[in-house]
Amino acid sequence: MRILFLGTPDFAVEALKKILATRHEVVGVVTQPDRKRNRGEISFSPVKECAIENNIKVYQYESIRKEGVEDIKAINPDIMVTCAFGQIISQEILDIPKYGVVNIHASLLPKYRGSSPIQWCLIKGEKKTGITIMRTALAVDSGDILLQKEIDILPDENAGELFDRLAVLGGEAIVEALEIIDSGKAKYVPQDESKATHYPMIKKEDGHIDWSQSNIDIFNKMRGFTPWPSVYSFLDKKLFKILKCKIVDNDEMAKDLSQGEVLVENHRKAFVGCKSGAIELLEVQLEGKKAMDIATFLTSGKLKTGAKLD
Repeated sequence: MRILFLGTPDFAVEALKKILATRHEVVGVVTQPDRKRNRGEISFSPVKECAIENNIKVYQYESIRKEGVEDIKAINPDIMVTCAFGQIISQEILDIPKYGVVNIHASLLPKYRGSSPIQWCLIKGEKKTGITIMRTALAVDSGDILLQKEIDILPDENAGELFDRLAVLGGEAIVEALEIIDSGKAKYVPQDESKATHYPMIKKEDGHIDWSQSNIDIFNKMRGFTPWPSVYSFLDKKLFKILKCKIVDNDEMAKDLSQGEVLVENHRKAFVGCKSGAIELLEVQLEGKKAMDIATFLTSGKLKTGAKLD
């Protein structure tokens, strides 16, 4: 099949590479326009970099709905594959390919629709997640499902680690899906709308820790917000990131700590009280300083028993 691939971030690169290794032909890649990054330098999206490395023609539009229709008609792909592309596709474009448009989504739909499914499944404490290959529809992540691949979430896994595993799984799933479609055996199943959940895009300010939550909720939020944008509190009015922590099982110790109160033990360990239970800090970063393990940070004397994290 002649495939037009639409994607932008690192997550989509693994799928593109997997498709390139098949007998199918990638006739073009559509990705977001180049953006200015630090110091005004122009940077390409990871998908564009991959396309260039493999001599694939790249198309970039501020709005694919307004600028891309005639190009796509001229390309005349058999199918379009989207993966974290970042723009809404019009019905006019959806109708162009012979086999339509399929999307790679990083959750077990209909749960966790939206742009941050990997983060939210961790924040909500899910034990399983996976990849869904679905037919793209106008409503966000609402299309009929072709296939799903499920994996267990590891107990201490963070969003960055889960991202890497799901990217690989997404590549494997789309290759399998393309073979099913090409064979003429594709069967699409409508999603159960009664089970649909939709969560918003993660924002930097969402990382602020609410110590009136349980230690489990705070731990899961740390997992979902790592490596970006990190969870944080304030220590003496300075931003205090918690890059790694774990749940404390010692109820006797935890019950003596108020919400956000710090207990330092043997100058090597630090605990913080939550609404229920406590967490142990493992890796932290104070504003203006480098990230460091908690034992090293405690040598600075900036975190002491009785301190309050806001």
